[in-house]
Amino acid sequence: MRQHRISNSQTFSGVFSLWCLSVGLVLLAGPRHAMAEPTPAAVAAYNSYVAVVETRLAQQHRSQKGFLTSGSPPTSKDELRLHRGESIVERLTPPTGADLPGAMLHHWRGTAYVAGAHAADFERLMRDFDGYPRSFSPQVVEAKVLRGQGDHLEATMRVRQRHVVTVVMDTAYDIVFGRLDARHGYSISRSTRIAEIEGAGTSDERALNSSQEHGFLWRQNTYWSYEERDGGLTMQIESVSLTRSIPTGLGWAVGPFVESVPRESLEFTLRSVCNALRK
Repeated sequence: MRQHRISNSQTFSGVFSLWCLSVGLVLLAGPRHAMAEPTPAAVAAYNSYVAVVETRLAQQHRSQKGFLTSGSPPTSKDELRLHRGESIVERLTPPTGADLPGAMLHHWRGTAYVAGAHAADFERLMRDFDGYPRSFSPQVVEAKVLRGQGDHLEATMRVRQRHVVTVVMDTAYDIVFGRLDARHGYSISRSTRIAEIEGAGTSDERALNSSQEHGFLWRQNTYWSYEERDGGLTMQIESVSLTRSIPTGLGWAVGPFVESVPRESLEFTLRSVCNALRK
């Protein structure tokens, strides 16, 4: 049996890379008051990008044909992957548009299929905010509806992101549900408040003010589109978020970590929904 021998230089290189990543993340999490809030230019660029995305989605949702972005026929390679239980995740962030003034824009899309599920099942799951801590554990700690009228809701959630560092945030969203017919529906969720929490779950718990926050997440919009067909439910989720930029000189160490978090969060959400619908 062949064995792969790790040389001292390889060991040193791996340890050094991990050390550099850890140092970079500590610096990223450290106080940088100038980055506590997004610049007006970054917010304007984010809003413009979101407007284009929402215009495109509104056009999709006007007819059954092309209701989902994939629009692929049942015999396509992607469709076969979906029916085997795989999820397809794509990065949609434009190469020239990710870096905004003092900020980064992230845009991801995920598609999945659950056999035997119905559009009504999905909508019931997404409206059950009391059940979010169970359906989306461990990321969602608490969730509740503040007020709602018909298909328009205002809700809050406490979320916990665990990677190299753990971040707890209290978030508020404006949510709209819509449907084309009984087999086609969508939802739009726009963040209205995101506050980083220090000492969550302890007697010292407090919300950091704008000059103390680290800018891990400034804005987040989530768009669901779902279509009942082929004996099941095909779902697409798109996430557009805005975060602080990477400190100068740390892109090689911190960049992959920062860019992986939006993708991993979307994958977790899509996987959790599929698991809940299968139950």
